[in-house]
Amino acid sequence: MAIGIALIGSGIFAKEEHLPAIRAASSSLSLNAIYSRSLSSAKALAAEAGDVELYSEDQEGKGYDELLKRDDVQGVVIALPILVQPSYIKKALSAGKHVLAEKPIAKDVATASELITWYKSTISGPTFSIAENFRFLASFDYAAAQVSQLGRLLGFRMRVQNFVKPGGKYFETAWRKKPEYQGGFLLDGGVHFIAGTRVVLEGAGVKPVATSAFSTQLQEHLPPVDTVDATVKLSNGASGTMSMSFGTTFSGSEYVFAAEKGTVTVSRGKVTVVRDGKEESKEFPEEGNGVKQEIAAWGKALGEGKPDPRQSAEEALRDLQVLEALLQSGEKGGAPVELKL
Repeated sequence: MAIGIALIGSGIFAKEEHLPAIRAASSSLSLNAIYSRSLSSAKALAAEAGDVELYSEDQEGKGYDELLKRDDVQGVVIALPILVQPSYIKKALSAGKHVLAEKPIAKDVATASELITWYKSTISGPTFSIAENFRFLASFDYAAAQVSQLGRLLGFRMRVQNFVKPGGKYFETAWRKKPEYQGGFLLDGGVHFIAGTRVVLEGAGVKPVATSAFSTQLQEHLPPVDTVDATVKLSNGASGTMSMSFGTTFSGSEYVFAAEKGTVTVSRGKVTVVRDGKEESKEFPEEGNGVKQEIAAWGKALGEGKPDPRQSAEEALRDLQVLEALLQSGEKGGAPVELKL
C-alpha cells in the first residue's frame, strides 16, 4: 500500500524534479497534499499534480501546521529555501512525519549539527533523510567499485565549472539572487559535487582530512563568492584538487581518480577505466540526475521501516563540512583547515 506524503514547496526543483519522481514512485508513495507559501504558487504546481489538496499561508486554517495534522500524510518531501528548511524539518518531525529534505542540510555546519543533535535527542519514530541525488547516480557507484580494485589511491581531481548568467531560472530565484548564506551557488550546488567525489573516494577507502583553498567572486552578480580552487589532503597521505566555479567561461565537469593500477574517470553518464594500459568505458544513459532514484529509494525505505544510509543526515553533514572548510580556507587566504569526517 502506498504511503501518503505531501510535497512542501513549489519552486523549480519541486516542479521539474520532485513531482515527476513522486509520480514515478506511485507504487510506494501517494501524493495527498501540496504546501507553498502562497496559494497561487501551490495552484501552479497542482496543475501538474492532479487532484491534491492545497495548503498555503495565505489561506485561513490551511497553513503548514494544519497540513501536518492530517493522518493520511505520513511523510513530507521538503524543497524550500536553504535558510527556512530547518524550521520546517523540525515541525514535521515533531508532528510525527517522516522527512526527506533537499540538500544542503543547512546553511552551515553549526546549524546542521544542532539539527541532527536535536533530532537524535528529541524525536523517536519518524525518520530524517536528506535528498542528495548524486549518491543515487549509478555512474558514481560503478566508479567507486572500479577504483576499489585498483590498489592504493594516488590522487584525484574534481572540476565542475559553468557560468550562471543573469536571467537564468535558478539565478532569478529571489533567495539565490541575494543569498544570505555562505558560498552562494557554491553552497547550493557544490555539496552535490562533493557528495559524488566522496562516493568514489570511499570506494578507495580514503576520506578528506584537510584542505587549503583560494576563493573569489569573478562575477559581480554572484555574491559572496562564485569560485573556489582547493588542494585536499586525504587520509592515506595522498592529495587531490577540487575546483568549482559558477562564474567562469570554462565549462564542463570531470571526476578523475588515479590509483596504483590505473585510473577512473567519471563524466555525467559515463565512466572510463584505464587498467594495465587498456581503456574501457561504460555508459549509464538512463541515470538522469538521480532524483527519481532517490525518491524511489525513500519510498522503499519507508515501506521497509529502514532508512537508506545514502540519505542519512550525517552523510549530508559531511558533505557540508567539506564545502564549509573550502570556503573558510578561502576566506583565510589559503590557510589549511582540518577536517574530521
